[in-house]
Amino acid sequence: MSAPRFAAADVILDSDGQARTREKHVNLNDYQWSHNPRGMHNIEVYQSLDTSRYTDTHMGWAKIICGGAEFLGIVQTLMANNCTPIIRTWRGGYGATYPDPGMFDVWQAYIDVGVKWFEMYNEPNLDGEWPQIEGGFGPTIDVSYQNFYEVVRPMMDNWLNWAEWIIARGAYPGFIAFSETTDSRHAAIRWAEAFVSYLASAHRARFRNVIANGMWIATHPYIANHFYQAVPGQPGVPRPVNQQTANEGGWHFEYPRDPICQAHDPGRTVWGGTPLTPNGDPVGLTNMGVVVNDLLKRYVNGGPLPVVGTEGGIWRIPAPDDPPHVIDVRYPGYTWHSHAEATVAMFDWMANEGPPWMFGVTLWKEDDYFSSRGEHGLPPAVDRMKYRAPALKNVPALPTIGPDNLTAETGPYLGGPGPVHGAPDYHFVALAPGLQAEWFFETARAYWQAFRPAVVTNLSVIPYIPADYSLAVTVITRSDTISYMDQVVRDAWPNVLYDPIVADSIEGMAEILNWRAANGLPFGVRRDAPG
Repeated sequence: MSAPRFAAADVILDSDGQARTREKHVNLNDYQWSHNPRGMHNIEVYQSLDTSRYTDTHMGWAKIICGGAEFLGIVQTLMANNCTPIIRTWRGGYGATYPDPGMFDVWQAYIDVGVKWFEMYNEPNLDGEWPQIEGGFGPTIDVSYQNFYEVVRPMMDNWLNWAEWIIARGAYPGFIAFSETTDSRHAAIRWAEAFVSYLASAHRARFRNVIANGMWIATHPYIANHFYQAVPGQPGVPRPVNQQTANEGGWHFEYPRDPICQAHDPGRTVWGGTPLTPNGDPVGLTNMGVVVNDLLKRYVNGGPLPVVGTEGGIWRIPAPDDPPHVIDVRYPGYTWHSHAEATVAMFDWMANEGPPWMFGVTLWKEDDYFSSRGEHGLPPAVDRMKYRAPALKNVPALPTIGPDNLTAETGPYLGGPGPVHGAPDYHFVALAPGLQAEWFFETARAYWQAFRPAVVTNLSVIPYIPADYSLAVTVITRSDTISYMDQVVRDAWPNVLYDPIVADSIEGMAEILNWRAANGLPFGVRRDAPG
């Protein structure tokens, strides 16, 4: 079974050639879910799931990793109790492998009973999620966001085909969750940008269709101790741990925008912005949701999309006699009892104060919360959630996509971009007639990775760039088409930074582009191959 692609009109051609009406979810409030941010992650594939653990604690989400259709009856019970299931079909060391036909059959079975939320792939920035060398000596490839041919392109091409298949059936495909790390090769923010920028350049129209029709964002917010309850009237002063209570306000889950972080490292954002955060700071409740929504806005004018933390929460749960659990010494730790207060407060904060797109978190994981701790029994968070009604989230009718900021989809003629002052706001690579985008991604890998331009073959997009933005166009052309490109870019758009590269062989073009990448020069130093 192969995944379909979007047709040009308001229908999708399914894999059997049948046309299906495209269900449009243009607003944030059109997604179907419980509106209850509380959630729990199941134990593992093929393990029994006790639905009472979810219903008694008033869960609004159940993240279920399955091997097949073993949870088909379970999800129907959960949905009948207003608990929204999220399904990910597990395969070990899966990497960027394309789904086998049996996986499509499993997804279809869950869709047929009413499940709408699905994930595929998991934490690709970790080596262990990829095929391993026999004997367990590590992955078979370089697991890096800079590995375009073995990581970025195949995973995103396969994900997009799968996402279109899910949407064709009226369900919602999740954008891939990353391990929220900061070391350079595994940095979650770098991986997210590599994925989104590739989709925006190589599959722009298809990606925008997916965004507009049900895509959501999966994250894994293990938030450490990046939260606190402030002393009343003193937002930067945390209450003592033994005085914290979810029954009162003053909770801060907006890290790193909270007063404690800003006092310690002024100006820090999830993107970094300070010397202490060269690879950003993804370790917070909403951080990777901010990142991916920001990227969608920047690259394709998409979002905001729903965000669900499909693993995470305040983890690990301390033992009853442990001292306060501290990961970041700037913040107070948490204890066996305060963990319960903070967990309830976290869900209430998402419903009442969090971003409109933050739909919830599924706590890691069911056995952590429902395994007895000897004479002390279950963690206090269990009873705290049993006897406290969940706060429900009111979602505004925000559009999930706007007019394309690079492709002339709709809108009035705007007269084109303004002049370049310093760095241009946009950078296109325009391929002259006869050259295909596939060639660029095959041959100009280093240049694309260094500068991440948008690759276009249709220059009719230029008029739709507003005058308060600037544009550089790197034209890749043969000698027999340079005059034509001079006319349609340089002469037609004098405000554009015109940057032609002329070569009569693929090898010559690649040489120029690779030279620029190696020297950090996106534009304009030479138009012929270096000597």
